Amino acid sequence: MHLARLAGLARMNAPVIVWFRRNLRLADNPALADAAASGQPLIPVYIRDENTTGAASDWWLHESLAALTRSLAERGLRLQFFAGRAAEVLPRLAAATGAGALCFSRGYSALAIAEQDSVECGLKTEVHAFDDTYLRAPGTVLTQEDRPYRVYTPFWKASRELGEPGRPLPEPDRIVVDPSFDDVLRSLPGYCRLDDFRLLPTRPDWSGGLRSAWTPGEDGAHARLELFADLVAHYADCRDRPDVDMTSRLSPHLHFGEVSPRQVWHAIHDAAESSRAAAGAEAYLRQLHWRDFNGQLLYHFPEMPVVPLREEYGRFPWAPDPELLAAWQAGRTGYPIVDAGMRELWATGWMHNRVRMIVASFLVKNLLIPWQQGAEWFLDTLVDADLANNSANWQWVAGCGTDAAPYFRIYNPVLQSRKFDPDGRYVRRWVPELARLPDTDLHEPWLADRMTQRTAGVSIGDDYPEPLVEFAQSRERALDAYRELRSLVQSPAVSPGSSAG
Repeated sequence: MHLARLAGLARMNAPVIVWFRRNLRLADNPALADAAASGQPLIPVYIRDENTTGAASDWWLHESLAALTRSLAERGLRLQFFAGRAAEVLPRLAAATGAGALCFSRGYSALAIAEQDSVECGLKTEVHAFDDTYLRAPGTVLTQEDRPYRVYTPFWKASRELGEPGRPLPEPDRIVVDPSFDDVLRSLPGYCRLDDFRLLPTRPDWSGGLRSAWTPGEDGAHARLELFADLVAHYADCRDRPDVDMTSRLSPHLHFGEVSPRQVWHAIHDAAESSRAAAGAEAYLRQLHWRDFNGQLLYHFPEMPVVPLREEYGRFPWAPDPELLAAWQAGRTGYPIVDAGMRELWATGWMHNRVRMIVASFLVKNLLIPWQQGAEWFLDTLVDADLANNSANWQWVAGCGTDAAPYFRIYNPVLQSRKFDPDGRYVRRWVPELARLPDTDLHEPWLADRMTQRTAGVSIGDDYPEPLVEFAQSRERALDAYRELRSLVQSPAVSPGSSAG
């Protein structure tokens, strides 16, 4: 039943609860639009329980909720904050206010599904759930055998064959407000203020780099989308270059739902139609569908964050080492492109996608640290720490995912650095102790002679570390581990290829 029909079934001022989750925006928000169409007063609510995100995501969430609070206040609405389990808070809220309906956006992780199932079972009022997290809701793009796709390219083709996503919805032009409910809500258990969530860092406040790099909220999302739409013609050629700002940087905005994937799809598609940006737009839209692919993997394989999708990798001979892990986390591996990426991550809560692959490959294949430990660090430090993307991408690099890079594809950090940061601008920005080294030595500074180091004002081994491992030796160790795994599972022989440069 469409909510617009509920007005005749409910008392005149029976409110509609809009439960904000990962859809922190006003435009193209089906839950908000449908609630507004009812003509009933709206009660916008955000609920936070003990299931926390990482520290960087917490910072973003606070800023995004603050931005949403301001936007709703401009329209006369107050975003209400509650702490506790949604399955307990929402029935209590509905009973206290006489709410006629609840509207929300579906989530697709195991935790989100369990949460919304509990809510729907516990409410005695109308419940309306909407799919707006992905271009295609997980479970809707299936093989002819009604099974989930395990390889990306067929998934991409099948999704595209379904046609264009629907056009984004506008922001509701009329929202009914009834402030008399505010006093009722303040008296309920769990009622709190945004600051009570304690999402921001206290002492020390490490968020300065995040504040400088990002503008969380719907306005910031659309500003970034407009900028990228103007640049998308260069995306296909420049997306692997961390030294130039040619990627969308929309991932955190999409993760928190400050912009919808439909809005992004149509903005990029329309930009391509009005310019010579077809190749760049096609390349980027593939990335948007890759996000869908990862979302459906998590939906169908909820254990993906911790369990390898290729079962045999549960027996892989990892070599966990807390000291090596700590050096990688701190950007002190001795490989400049790896250290630049890890320092960029710590400072800004983000890392260029090409560099993410390089640092992940180094951790799992050159250091033999379990991929789950890398994924856990990313979840804590990324502002776009999306569970589906993070888990699937780490499994891809580790070689244990459904659509994985072969384990024997081991990124050479020196070759990758020379190829994708040829002038060294990225490395020099994030590893300033190496900034004065000549280009010939920048990417493998341990080879620089003492005179060159002295002229550049750096001493390798003192100011900047020697490499944690020698690449060729660590690569061979990884291949030996791979051969050991093959022997353990008695899989067919596979001939390892050469290192990916």
